[in-house]
Amino acid sequence: MTRAKIAVTIPRPLLANARRAVREGISDSVSAYVTAAMEDKAKVDDLKAMLDEMLAETGGPATAAEKRQAEQMLGLRPRRSKRRAA
Repeated sequence: MTRAKIAVTIPRPLLANARRAVREGISDSVSAYVTAAMEDKAKVDDLKAMLDEMLAETGGPATAAEKRQAEQMLGLRPRRSKRRAA
């Protein structure tokens, strides 16, 4: 893979996170850390584009009720319990 050197300006806390990852052996270098983050962002962007295309083909985004149902099915939202009358 061909590489290019660039200069970027980032918030100090993000730089601190990258340097900590290098110190802790999570990443080989700050450059590797930033590259991995950019690769992850590109994947998310690609997935978003694919989702947008799928939604366009199927009639648009899910309704609030459909989202709640999906969250329940995925275990992201607890089921509401029906209270019994005393």
